[in-house]
Amino acid sequence: MTQIKDRIIFITGANRGIGKALVKAALDGGAKKVYASARDISKIDDFGDKRVVKIALDINNRAQLETAAKQAGDTQVLINNAGIASFGSALSASFEDVERDMKTNYFGTLAVMRAFFPALEKNKPAAIANVASIAAFVNFPAFGGYCASKAALFSITQGARIELAGRGIAVHAICPGPIDTDMARDIQMEKTSPEETAAAIIKALEAGEADIFPDKGGREMFAVWSKNYRDLEASVAGTMPQDEAA
Repeated sequence: MTQIKDRIIFITGANRGIGKALVKAALDGGAKKVYASARDISKIDDFGDKRVVKIALDINNRAQLETAAKQAGDTQVLINNAGIASFGSALSASFEDVERDMKTNYFGTLAVMRAFFPALEKNKPAAIANVASIAAFVNFPAFGGYCASKAALFSITQGARIELAGRGIAVHAICPGPIDTDMARDIQMEKTSPEETAAAIIKALEAGEADIFPDKGGREMFAVWSKNYRDLEASVAGTMPQDEAA
């Protein structure tokens, strides 16, 4: 069980979407302090609450990350939400875009985990919660590099969970489906609001769920995957761009 009430939370990518909604949900859940970080600090909403501490952080900037980890050395719950998404299949997207997805979503998040690990170990009981995606379980051809990066993130989250078992640091993988954010504006699927998603995430963290599927779409896709992963693979075949599927 990862407690939010009276705890000190650090959230990356807190300027919009799920990250912004998580800041509000953590405040509503009684957090003692919420570090809200993003590359552009001017875009972070403090919700008029003095418990919010804004921190400028590009998770790919190692010097900035080191400074943030020192500034927020009292962190007890680390929520890694920052991420990017490039569109295009694994074989058609520019190699630079695929590399960028992996650099931020996998290597960037791993760097944050490593930077904050000493503080989390000092402030136990603690927790790491990484926002992966249902796309960690199936590669949607429309954004193949993003899916691959989230699969890598899910894997390293699982590895950290195994490594830290019994050491007072819980590790959660958060796997949303389609959420109504700027990042997903061009995805033509039924979407859940960031606010509803964030509330479900906080509830699941407090319930001690290791792998969290906070929205209906994500839960439905995971249910298909759990029964037969090839069925989920077949269901996304129709998402191929027409010029590539021909």
